Amino acid sequence: MTENVNKGNIIDETAGCDVLCIGQAVIDCITRGQEADRHRENVFRAERIELHIGGDAVNESIALADLGHRPAIACGVGTDLAGNLLRSELANRGVDTSEITVMESLTTPIAQLVVHQDGGRHSINSRATMLEGYLPDPEIVRRKAARIVSFASLFRAPLDQAEEVRALMLAAKEAGALISVDTKLPTFREIRLQELADVWPLVDFIFPNEKEAAYHTGIPEGEGDAAEHFRKMSEVFRGYGIKNVIIKAGADGCYISNDEGFRHLPALPVEVVDSTGAGDNFVAGFLSGVLRGEDIMACAERGRARAAQCISRMGASDKKS
Repeated sequence: MTENVNKGNIIDETAGCDVLCIGQAVIDCITRGQEADRHRENVFRAERIELHIGGDAVNESIALADLGHRPAIACGVGTDLAGNLLRSELANRGVDTSEITVMESLTTPIAQLVVHQDGGRHSINSRATMLEGYLPDPEIVRRKAARIVSFASLFRAPLDQAEEVRALMLAAKEAGALISVDTKLPTFREIRLQELADVWPLVDFIFPNEKEAAYHTGIPEGEGDAAEHFRKMSEVFRGYGIKNVIIKAGADGCYISNDEGFRHLPALPVEVVDSTGAGDNFVAGFLSGVLRGEDIMACAERGRARAAQCISRMGASDKKS
């Protein structure tokens, strides 16, 4: 038994898996450098075009496996080529895929990601990301007996319906798990913070990035002193009873708020090739520290190291440690 950074939480090392990642699973078609070379009127030449498996739950689970842990994933995919590729690659990378739901009615989401020369990106998503007809069963949480349940893409399908999220969080706490939440901006459906007010106190860690924190708290990004700006955002989340708030601030590192105070951890200097999946890899590195019983700053240091490794290469899930 290992004491976690949250005082009073004891991790059972005999649990069925270390982390159960619930959330998005997609195929990323990544184009880098498209804007740099218009070859003809209707033909562009890119520096690179690659396919990678992706989505927050996929990225987190693969990173955790690479870091020596036992992750499982709960997601929905179709019977199509993309779904088969996801399941095969996840299994090959050491992720427990027994809770992946395969449905003929689903089209496995494929995201088009355009990576700019500075490593920034924009994406194109289709309605397939709504995963209509798939909802994770709370019984999965009880069955896997995870030490941590990670809501890897909260506010986006399949975690964009308040009653479903509430049931999953309650099941996680009943099973004795820590709860980690990585947020997303909504696409087709929307949940507001207030709709989950009764279960936010169950959450041990939340990991919004600056844009997500601005959207969900209503505090515009980039206003005034950076530290004070992130402090105000953190206070909104903490006001709902969330124990540890970690706001990912890209090149500015991360800002951490809990009962012990408010702190800033700068990012590691690294050349940015592709920022895809940096936040997911940060969360995986952080949770690796939690599983090892480390304090919150040591966990954040593990997160930033994993994120730095991620952004130095193309894709989100091909970042072996």
